[in-house]
Amino acid sequence: MPKQILLIDDDINLGKVIGYQLEQEGYKVDKATRGKEGLSLFTKNGYDMVISDIQMPDISGIDVLNEIRRKDKKVIVIMITAYGSVDNAIEACRLGADDYITKPFGKEQLLFTIGKALRLRDLQNENLNLRHELVDKFRFDNMVAQSGPMQEVLRITSKVAASNATVLILGESGTGKELIARAIHFNSARKDKPFVTVNCPSIPDNLLESELFGHVKGAFTGAVKDRPGKFELANGGTIFLDEIGDLKEDLQAKLLRVLQEREYDRVGGGKPIKTDVRILAATNQDLLELVKEKKFREDLYYRLSVVPIVLPPLRERREDIPFLIDFFLERFGGGRNFTIDATVVQALKNYSWPGNVRELENIIERMVTLSADDRITLKDLPSYILSQTGDSSSSLLRIPEEGISLEAIEKQVILEVLKRTDGNQSQAARLLQIPRHVLLYKIKKLGI
Repeated sequence: MPKQILLIDDDINLGKVIGYQLEQEGYKVDKATRGKEGLSLFTKNGYDMVISDIQMPDISGIDVLNEIRRKDKKVIVIMITAYGSVDNAIEACRLGADDYITKPFGKEQLLFTIGKALRLRDLQNENLNLRHELVDKFRFDNMVAQSGPMQEVLRITSKVAASNATVLILGESGTGKELIARAIHFNSARKDKPFVTVNCPSIPDNLLESELFGHVKGAFTGAVKDRPGKFELANGGTIFLDEIGDLKEDLQAKLLRVLQEREYDRVGGGKPIKTDVRILAATNQDLLELVKEKKFREDLYYRLSVVPIVLPPLRERREDIPFLIDFFLERFGGGRNFTIDATVVQALKNYSWPGNVRELENIIERMVTLSADDRITLKDLPSYILSQTGDSSSSLLRIPEEGISLEAIEKQVILEVLKRTDGNQSQAARLLQIPRHVLLYKIKKLGI
């Protein structure tokens, strides 16, 4: 369907030329020679774009712009201005015009300006549609939470989403901390503003300050121009600081300033920048233990944990597992109607899930990808799950006739648990049911 354009210009001859050129390119054009006439046509018909001269005999193009914007915030408006009156066009852009074009102009310049404005609006509409999809995706009633612990998490999360409170999300790796952070953002008044994620340990220490707060040109070697940081990019929205427990002490102090004063300095800059950002943080570490060990600031801890949300590990919400299985089967099934044997579901419910929901998600994707048909059976399960969830009468360890070193068994078990927890020693200690300091002693003793 051709784009409909309303052209408002008191120069009749110019209007004829522009109208002809646009119609030759496939646009549908209506013309008006007065501002009030143009507004009447706009009210009657509606258009994809309005092109209006600024100087007109009855009312100005600025008045036309203001009235159009009062009626329609989305329609594209391009102003025509005479050479030497660019200030008027700039003021029009400040008031809501999308662009301007200066007389005299040729056909190519006109078509380029129109095409650029239409492409930008298409991108804006696409971005808006994607944002609406995200808002729908992270609705609380779309989240799998049948168990009591997760119902409580969602109850707290839905309440805190409506506020501007700083939230500290605690839980083991893979429990869905970022999912909860996104749900808070997309159910808040900031949902139409940016959601910016920073994974603290993934950025080298010497770059993290610049990544968070930006830098000015010449602040350090390689700083060839000013660069905004994540806080600046997130202004008006939400910043999610993942694995906050890994933040170094000097940056802890600077983050505390942001929380207290709502301002920060770019690296190398001397002028404070005000910020309006909601801070959500997450960690799989015991921050109170880090506070006791003087590795994390106590004042920052209490600033971050205005509302703490503790995500239960999957082994403590096993009744959610069948629903999560169905959810991931639908996500990865590609439209195929998969069935899963009850024995598989039971085996998955019996497994300890050191990698939590993320591990379950990966296993379901793997089984769907490798399945020969649309039925998932025990043979599709990874062997390490079957070995852990098999017949309880079978021996946990296979002892060879010649015997085996107890230290070798201990080392093998610790290595396996560290592998499953991605090297997280606190989580590994919990799985081994020993204190963390005992695990550290054994790691050192066994040369792991």
